[in-house]
Amino acid sequence: MSQWSQVQQLEIKFLEQVDQFYDDNFPMEIRHLLAQWIESQDWEAAANNEAMAMILLQNLIIQVDEQLDRVSQEKNLLLIHNLKRVRKLLQGKYHGNPMHIAVIISNCLREERRILAAASMPVQGPLEKSLQNSVVSERQRNVEHKVSAIKNSAQMTDQDVKYLEDLQEEFDFRYKTIQSLEQNDKNSALIKQEMLALQAMLNTLDYKRKEVLSKIGRVIHEIDVLMSNMLTEELLDWKRRQQIACIGGPLHGGLDQLQNCFTLLAESLFQVRRQLEKLDELLTRLTYDGDPIPVQRPQLLEKVNFLLYNLFRNSFVVERQPCMPTHPQRPMVLKTLIQFTVKLRLLIKLPELNYQIRVKATIDKNVSTVSNRRFVLCGTHVKAMNMDESANGSLSVEFRHLQPKEMKTSAGSKGNEGPHMVTEELHSISFETQVCLYGLTINLETSSLPVVMISNVSQLPNAWASIIWYNLSTNDPQNLSFFNNPPAATLSQLLEVLSWQFSSYVGRGLNSEQLNMLAEKLMGQQVSYNDYQLSWAKFCKEHLPGKSFTFWIWLEAILDLIKKHILPLWIDGYVMGFVSKEKERILLKDKTPGTFLLRFSESNLGGITFTWVDQLENGDVTFHSVEPYNKGRLSALPFADILRDYKVIMADNVPENPLKYLYPDIPKDKAFGKHYSCQPNEGSKPSDGGGKGYVPSVFIPVSKIFNDSTEPHSPSDLLPMSPSVYAVLREHLSPTAIETAVS
Repeated sequence: MSQWSQVQQLEIKFLEQVDQFYDDNFPMEIRHLLAQWIESQDWEAAANNEAMAMILLQNLIIQVDEQLDRVSQEKNLLLIHNLKRVRKLLQGKYHGNPMHIAVIISNCLREERRILAAASMPVQGPLEKSLQNSVVSERQRNVEHKVSAIKNSAQMTDQDVKYLEDLQEEFDFRYKTIQSLEQNDKNSALIKQEMLALQAMLNTLDYKRKEVLSKIGRVIHEIDVLMSNMLTEELLDWKRRQQIACIGGPLHGGLDQLQNCFTLLAESLFQVRRQLEKLDELLTRLTYDGDPIPVQRPQLLEKVNFLLYNLFRNSFVVERQPCMPTHPQRPMVLKTLIQFTVKLRLLIKLPELNYQIRVKATIDKNVSTVSNRRFVLCGTHVKAMNMDESANGSLSVEFRHLQPKEMKTSAGSKGNEGPHMVTEELHSISFETQVCLYGLTINLETSSLPVVMISNVSQLPNAWASIIWYNLSTNDPQNLSFFNNPPAATLSQLLEVLSWQFSSYVGRGLNSEQLNMLAEKLMGQQVSYNDYQLSWAKFCKEHLPGKSFTFWIWLEAILDLIKKHILPLWIDGYVMGFVSKEKERILLKDKTPGTFLLRFSESNLGGITFTWVDQLENGDVTFHSVEPYNKGRLSALPFADILRDYKVIMADNVPENPLKYLYPDIPKDKAFGKHYSCQPNEGSKPSDGGGKGYVPSVFIPVSKIFNDSTEPHSPSDLLPMSPSVYAVLREHLSPTAIETAVS
């Protein structure tokens, strides 16, 4: 079943998450129509290879054209229209930057895998629960409702101001008419009656002025309350969700809704500002004793300007945190002299601001708060915000060609840095701009979440650990001294984040049994970990007992192993992975001989092994574990082929494959058959590769076990032996001779 078919079978709450990340950048109809083709391409590799990305983009357009031909024959007008629009988008938007579409599709596929993994988990973790709080959802609806009500109130006040203007014009006309009469005419009874009417009109004008000012004051107060409470909380919640998404959590949404709220509030405030300007204009034409306008208008205008300043300052956000395109799953880790991207948005979307706001990027602007290392940004660090580059028309700017460069400092400063010092240093990328609109000049500043600067890729794992720990432990966006005294983390939340590392990076999260094993490894004993506090040193700095590496380095090596060598097996759920030797024996002891399971090595970095159960002649149960396979050996032979072809030579017995059933009782070939690189014994056919007089050969993994040995054995190196040669050896040599040759 394709990944997209699995997505379509999800519950509605998960489908809503999927809906959030499909937009005009990569329309969902293309994902649906080209599901199998899209999933068969290596978009992640293309995201780092421009030539490959261009080929994939061209092939994508060809696929769209083929679909367009098909639907044209079916006369599906709506789909024809949408596909033409998509084709135009692909050609126009990505032709100059094909790696961008590769990044987008890669991210979408990865996010689908994360959601599928989350849907398969029986219970949500504490962090994910907090992000989906019903109280938060209710507040979002309340904010949208109140913003809409404020907008309506401001528009209704516009009508009141217009009525007031008409009333004053009528009063002005009638008053000037009387003033133009001769003195004798002014004494007539009719004129006196008109003067009484004018006095009544003036009283009405005074009442209406007070009423309009009162309504304006109420609108301003409602905006103030909304901004100070619910809207601020919504923005903080979005920033927290962004933090969590950056470390593998659920994709954060809601920025478009926030933009709509910010824009409507800005429009309402500017509307109120125009109303106050109109009142000032009316004041210049008519004033009187007790006139409320000169008393109240300055205070109201000052409050409006203050709210506009705050609204604009809060609306300038980092939409997408700094990230190297080469490591899309490791945002906020930046390598010197390697380009990174970062995107900013102004949540107040006004046409007057298009291409009028120039944003400048700097690094470590407040240098007194960071380490002795100093950096500068190379590349284009000043760009204009516009509405044309974003698919949703938001007012944004994306920096794509920034490079951090370390400045020369005093001699010897680098020599004092320990292995963790660089990866625990936090730096900040700042952005500043100025908005000039309707006589207002507003200076805006914002900053990225703290980033870690590395100079060597070998520092990436520990740098990423720092990013995880920071964003898990605090919602402070700028605590650059965080690692001077890093707080402990709740183990239950940390385990949830570790599961996210697997779901986001290798497509399948961890179940409760796997997480329990990690908890035991971190704590050294089996206890309840719901409220357990784990230190930063225990997670990333202290070596595991009896080992030469830390917990995090061990886990990171497993992630790398899965990604590069056993990804399909992991996604299918056939790798139990995290299970202790003691637990493994409990699981296997009552199973049919030949039942095996796959687990990650606890003593070797990036190693995977398999253990099977066997039965001795006296009926006793014995277990055998093969020496872990690491990435070097797995680069020579796929792991599925190793499981298929693995042989054991017992003393006085012929070689045989002891692996029969994957735990609990899945026939081996049923589990791994689709992952075999070729059919068994293909190499024995001379026509398949024995040209030029050579006998074709294959690698066969072989181990030997002594009858009196109950200890786990080690395999020999993989032997370059063809099945046909192996068959000849079995026919003409004794098992002892074969054993000697293997030794």
